[in-house]
Amino acid sequence: MPDPWLTIIGLGEDGLAGLAEASRRALDGAEIVFGGPRHLALAAAGGRGREWPVPFSIEPVLAERGRRVVVLASGDPFWFGAGAVLAARLDPGEWRCHPAPSTFSLAAARLGWRLEEVACLGLHAAPFERLVPVLSDGVRAICLLRDGAAVPALAAWLTARGFGASRLAVLESLGGAAERVRHCRAGDCAIDDAAHPVAVAIAAAGAAGLPRSSGLPDALFASDGVMTKRPVRALTLSALAPRPGETLWDLGAGSGSVSVEWCLAAAGARAEAVEMRPERAALIRANAARFGLDRRIAVHEAGWPERLAGLPQPQAVFLGGGADRAGIETVLGMVGGGTRIVLNAVTLETEALATACHAAYGGELTRIEIAAAGPLGRWRGWQPARPVVQWSMVR
Repeated sequence: MPDPWLTIIGLGEDGLAGLAEASRRALDGAEIVFGGPRHLALAAAGGRGREWPVPFSIEPVLAERGRRVVVLASGDPFWFGAGAVLAARLDPGEWRCHPAPSTFSLAAARLGWRLEEVACLGLHAAPFERLVPVLSDGVRAICLLRDGAAVPALAAWLTARGFGASRLAVLESLGGAAERVRHCRAGDCAIDDAAHPVAVAIAAAGAAGLPRSSGLPDALFASDGVMTKRPVRALTLSALAPRPGETLWDLGAGSGSVSVEWCLAAAGARAEAVEMRPERAALIRANAARFGLDRRIAVHEAGWPERLAGLPQPQAVFLGGGADRAGIETVLGMVGGGTRIVLNAVTLETEALATACHAAYGGELTRIEIAAAGPLGRWRGWQPARPVVQWSMVR
């Protein structure tokens, strides 16, 4: 194959001294070098240097297609770096990459942690809530942060959520002459002068974190009271059967509790939540942010089935509010073979619809009856919830 026009080079804080020979050759032969100001200075790019535009865009790189171009990125360009963004817009023969050790690798090496057992997150441009699905007593995590001010902010966030006893390692300029590692506890962190680039390693202690099973407590969700309640939600998730990387259509999504639990259940799972009522669409957004899932739950403020066109193909569909026979037939006509479909019915009318769909399309029809103990005079008795009829099928 001909030499690619673009080379992506991972750069450490040791600058040119840490580059392998192949990286040096590509850098020496480049006509144009793209990177942040720090990277351009570390690589001594001089007049060939081009700073990334603000807001970030790879368009200036693509505009130089055919010239000898180098892009500089921190450490491993394909771990929270620009590598994947560029590769998605280029043919395989147009680029090559020479990675350097990532900040995660360097941090694990300094702390003696097994990297395969550590959660690695890029929080330099993301909310701390991305930690919500990860954190639990005994968990270890390494987080990239935007600057030194984010260190005490993260410590305060952890403390407010019951993780004040967590041990923190604040790691600055790893791999360079200015490298520094300092330790503290989240609850009494006084480190507010960390130099960029900075990462924080967390040995979580204190709170229990989220359970990994389906059926989270209802109180964890923002809701107007209309939501799939905990026991039924657990049975619904069991029928939807989330798997890594799959997409759910949550139609008539209400507060989005099913979308949240779908995304929490499997790595990389995504949800397309369609809800026509603005106040409930706002609840879905709030719950997505609360659980750190704002990138994985897309909220569409519209009715269905008219909003389904253009959505990515799902592997599962949950039919919530607004289900009718025409809408179900539309869904069946749009999804591929193997798609799991679940309808929960509470009203007599929707129960009749579920029964008719079972007769027409097969699958399973289940009646769910749940009662909880409650006061009955001086004693206790069973207080039944409304029965739910669940129709599920595989297309």
